[in-house]
Amino acid sequence: MRTDFRSRLQRGDKLLGTMATLACPSAAEILSHIGFDWLFVDGEHGPLETPDLLAILQAVGDRTACLVRVPEGNEVAIKKVLDLGADGIIVPQVNTAEQAAAVVRFARYAPLGARGVGLARAHGYGMSFQDYMDTANERVSVVVQAEHARAVENIESIVKVPGIDAVLLGPYDLSASLGHTGKLDHPAVVAAIDRLTEVCQKARIPLGYFGVTASAVKPFIARGYTLIVAGVDTLLLGSAAKRMLADLK
Repeated sequence: MRTDFRSRLQRGDKLLGTMATLACPSAAEILSHIGFDWLFVDGEHGPLETPDLLAILQAVGDRTACLVRVPEGNEVAIKKVLDLGADGIIVPQVNTAEQAAAVVRFARYAPLGARGVGLARAHGYGMSFQDYMDTANERVSVVVQAEHARAVENIESIVKVPGIDAVLLGPYDLSASLGHTGKLDHPAVVAAIDRLTEVCQKARIPLGYFGVTASAVKPFIARGYTLIVAGVDTLLLGSAAKRMLADLK
């Protein structure tokens, strides 16, 4: 586990990442050599199952921090990816303070939470068990996604939950929940994003943002967002191949 990712996140360092969605460890391994601060490994959408996540984490190794997005904020999903050795979790559709508190509880060992004690890759398969147990609560990053109108309504209580390290804005799901799917410049969507931004920054909670291109995320970097996800492995592969083919023609 990269020992300093969570401290850098909490400090407000700009952390640049991209999204890994392919069930191909080599693709994630290649991305880990590029120089990204972290990889957003997507276990919510797409094909990635537990064996795929394990293989990706093994391929990346210690080169780049990997935060895994779980399918939902339940106990089994969270403890499983952390036992695989993920540096943190990203939890979708966290719409209330109660949901946020449960996420933290599942991700932290006692006395800070109630994470189940297993014996897996994160623990060196038993060979570094005590070291992991002693340090995991300080190392594991907990990121919740604000991607629904209900999250906007409850954001002031969500950011007060101890143990939340960052809030990652999900603009497309948020726009859909407001009845304006994909229209990120609609006044209602803009107002919701403005509210999330204001409340999180006032509470000194780091903010994250995903966009498929650098130009999509740069305005949010300018607004003080620090946990940045730009691009997706599939689009990076496809767009690079498309450009090369055009050059050849």
